[in-house]
Amino acid sequence: MTAILAETAPLDVPRTVQAACPHDCPDTCAMRVTVQGDKVIRLQGDPDHPTTNGALCTKVSRYAERTEHAERVLNPLKRVGPKGEGRFVEVSWDEALDDIAARLAGIAARAPEAILPYSYAGTMGMVQGEGMAARFFNQLGASRLDRTICSSAGGDALAATYGAKVGMHVEHFAESRLIVIWGSNSIASNLHFWPIALAARRAGATLVCIDPRRTETAEKCHHHLALTPGSDGALALAVMHELIVNDWLDHDYIERQVDGWAGLRERALAWTPERASVECGLTAAQIREFAQLYGLTSPAAIRLNYGMQRVRGGGNATRLIALLPCLTGAWRHRAGGMLLSSGGWFLPFRNLQLGHPELLAGRTPRTVNMSTIGDDLLRETGEALPDGRVFGPRIEALVVYNSNPVAVAPQSRQVTSGFRREDLFTVVLEHFLTDTADHADYVLPATTQLEHWDVHASYGHTYLVINEPALTPRGQSRSNAAIFRALAQRMGFTDACFEDDDEALARQAINGPVPFEQLREIGWAKLPLPDAPFADGGFPTADGRVKCDVPGIGLPDYLPPYESVRSSPELARRFPLAMISPPARNFLNSTFVNVKSLRAIEQEPVLEIEAADAATRGIADGDEVRVFNDRGEYRCVARVNERARPGVVHGLGVWWRKFGLDGTNVNELTHQRLTDMGRAPSFYDCLVEVERAETA
Repeated sequence: MTAILAETAPLDVPRTVQAACPHDCPDTCAMRVTVQGDKVIRLQGDPDHPTTNGALCTKVSRYAERTEHAERVLNPLKRVGPKGEGRFVEVSWDEALDDIAARLAGIAARAPEAILPYSYAGTMGMVQGEGMAARFFNQLGASRLDRTICSSAGGDALAATYGAKVGMHVEHFAESRLIVIWGSNSIASNLHFWPIALAARRAGATLVCIDPRRTETAEKCHHHLALTPGSDGALALAVMHELIVNDWLDHDYIERQVDGWAGLRERALAWTPERASVECGLTAAQIREFAQLYGLTSPAAIRLNYGMQRVRGGGNATRLIALLPCLTGAWRHRAGGMLLSSGGWFLPFRNLQLGHPELLAGRTPRTVNMSTIGDDLLRETGEALPDGRVFGPRIEALVVYNSNPVAVAPQSRQVTSGFRREDLFTVVLEHFLTDTADHADYVLPATTQLEHWDVHASYGHTYLVINEPALTPRGQSRSNAAIFRALAQRMGFTDACFEDDDEALARQAINGPVPFEQLREIGWAKLPLPDAPFADGGFPTADGRVKCDVPGIGLPDYLPPYESVRSSPELARRFPLAMISPPARNFLNSTFVNVKSLRAIEQEPVLEIEAADAATRGIADGDEVRVFNDRGEYRCVARVNERARPGVVHGLGVWWRKFGLDGTNVNELTHQRLTDMGRAPSFYDCLVEVERAETA
């Protein structure tokens, strides 16, 4: 398979181009796009790519529908109505870029830190993510963005424990005898892991799912532990307790590879299954049974995912879970250990200078946390922050790309208030008029993955994947990199790095022993890594040993949620239900919500609630309900089912606010308090009450 030869093929002859799924998903699928006459006639998973294995999820299999969507933004737009109404007129690129450059230059001349980029993983690519964009904002001296909204609690926890975000090769789970799927609905959010788990099950492996929600994945596992939200750390400590008292430990591995075990051992011995059961909402017998299964089965593998770290103690819980395979010596086997993220494996192969940090020229701009954007957009110059720092200049300009913060950021009421400031100059690079784009002064039409270059790492497997443009850009759309390149030119940035085109950026993105032409030829390349990376230690810490007691952080411990019946009883008297907000199966965060065929499957925003909780509130399946707390309220449709455990409800997201029943979504209820590590949001640490809408 070669995409290079396709360049010279006549347009009326079908040609196949290697591509990559750009979305925030651990699978990072390799794709083949067959095009005839500048039209996609087939989009498929690459059958030769070991983890994609020829299959795409329902969402991405319809990516051509997204690219050709009738509502796609294809021309630069300038706001003519009040912010939030989404009223625009078409303007030329010259008019839009000239005005944007002039506005940004005027602010930068006074206070460059008053300009803030806001982006995340709308594309996971190195080129259209933070390549040319980082160069632009570094040259400008704009505020930096702390990109924390999804995974930084778990990521920082892994880095503290293992030295980097590293783990098993996902393919080797097929050989495991026990697979623990912890905080993950693999069937919905890690689809290509599930066939691997099924292969292991057919070979005799036991599958355990740990999740507050009885997900599609939990239904198909041998065991489901429906713990209360935010109690994962308590469960991990109780498992350690049982490993110790029953001597299900690999003492040699601990002695050689684990630092600080004595202190953690003492802490874990205080966590009996009886004590943990009170926190977790499980029985002591369930905890003992799981600990025995884990302690006596080899090789045992944990597929951890990010849902469990979106609570106050998410970082500590991740550290505790990551230590479990170190105590049993599971890492000795290639089918043993743990996988949360493989992102750290790619660091030696990524060009960390792609964003040209030297353009800062010694400046150290302030950092603004994307998870507190609701508060930060409303702060005044010099305002004192809760941690004692001074905020600095008020945010005067916001450039949003690869993100939809009005829908996805916590505590939406604050976020929308900030975005509605008439004195805030907002530019959004987008495919569609999202909730965020509706608040922009300018919306600039961006290309989709089928129309531009990119190179992708993965956080769920160990393959680099390339994406080549298969179609000419629709309308007047331009790639993110091209837009920032054009803005740099208008602002007089003369450094040669601003002349690099997108293919040059793709070539620069990769370091190490993966030739670019080889990557183009095949479409993907496996990183040269050992099968059992930590069989003999060698973790990417300074001395190669796992860390229990980390300087400046200490030993991991269980931290109860900010909001729960046990940790905040006064609040729970008014709002007695814990709410988590996992993604709806056919959306990816807020992406694909506007694809009608996918929205039709989801039907409407829903709240899953357990039967007894519903009955005490007079709620029947299909009723419209009001979900509320002190931060706001949200209307949706109740689904009374067995997916919810008693005392917990699930507000499936993330719907665009404009598609909500009352112009809001579930983030109206979430808060901006941060996790113990990683400065991340605690989306799943939230108390609410629910009532029938008719009685509200």
